[in-house]
Amino acid sequence: MRNVQVAGVGMTRFEKSSRTLKELVAEAVTQALGDASATAAEVQAAYVGNAVAGLVTGQEMIRGQVLLRPVGIEAIPIFNVENACASAATAFHLGWQAVAYGAQDVVLCVGAEKLTHEDKSVGLAAIGTAVDVEARAAAAEADEPGAGAATRSFFMDVYAEMTKEYMSRSGATTEQFAKVSVKNQHNGALNPRAQYGGEVSVDDVLGSREIVWPLTLLMCSPVSDGAAAVVLSSRELDARRGPRVRASVVVSGNRHDSGDPAAGSAGRAAALAYEASGLGPDDLDCVELHDATAPAELIAYEQLGLAPPGQGPELIESGETALDGRLPVNTSGGLLAKGHPIGATGIAQVCEATWQLRGEAGPRQVDGARVALMQNGGGWLQGDSAAMSVHILSRD
Repeated sequence: MRNVQVAGVGMTRFEKSSRTLKELVAEAVTQALGDASATAAEVQAAYVGNAVAGLVTGQEMIRGQVLLRPVGIEAIPIFNVENACASAATAFHLGWQAVAYGAQDVVLCVGAEKLTHEDKSVGLAAIGTAVDVEARAAAAEADEPGAGAATRSFFMDVYAEMTKEYMSRSGATTEQFAKVSVKNQHNGALNPRAQYGGEVSVDDVLGSREIVWPLTLLMCSPVSDGAAAVVLSSRELDARRGPRVRASVVVSGNRHDSGDPAAGSAGRAAALAYEASGLGPDDLDCVELHDATAPAELIAYEQLGLAPPGQGPELIESGETALDGRLPVNTSGGLLAKGHPIGATGIAQVCEATWQLRGEAGPRQVDGARVALMQNGGGWLQGDSAAMSVHILSRD
């Protein structure tokens, strides 16, 4: 198996945008190719992650071909990847496989999403399809809590139930969840591509509008539009060497994991990534993880082995995951502040990790960063994420 280099990255600002999906993709792809000192003609295959364009814009079946032709990428194999919030991370994984195993030498991986719509219910309804829709319909008929909520993402109800279980198991408090939001909003303020960011207090977070208890508005990721792209290569495309992909793992949820919420698909994916890379939690210098809600970050601390079971709250209290801490988490602002255009999020995490490992993250730079981990999940099925990815990059 060959070494794979992240040769170039590009990303739009995440925001509620008036631009089309084509325009967002063109910006990110043009940046990534320029960053890699590569041309469109050098790209041998493209892997395009998108989750809900079919539901929001009506574009189905040939999304990647439609999105990439305006930037001169055509005639090559173009693979369309749909895997809920892990769509981009899965596209990255497939691109890595192609280069690592010699099918191609230079590939483009793209993640893109446009969730905003003049009818706000369209985007929310689209997000809510990343579940077993028959099971959800049955729950609605049984009038289970949150099963039919139409004014918020269905996943906020999923996260609320997960959070209540986690509070019971770990003793976590709403104040500790609020500290995650405070940290990530601070980091987002330092990221020019972040949708939000600023200095907020624990009281500000707790006092923001309740979405579904115990989650408040500032504990939940926003609706976002955006695109991100990476060029992967088996060789150096310019004199500045990009980070190496040490591990790339994608797994599906397992119903048997539902009895162990501290593990689940994230725990299994992390274990496989650590084994493949020969690295462990103690080797990490920074982490980008899937904080679709603030409590999800504490749960992920435990799933990824950053904290022992039940000690996620202690880790956020310690300050170790702050920007100036021992192991900064979500230096980009995370989904909470950077934004969460679901089909783009996984590759946006790769962009942030690459900038950190190249020493190009500006005021949010982690000193001496050499190893970064990214965790990104998508969908919900029988008590676990339906799709889960963990990638590890290193600067050799």
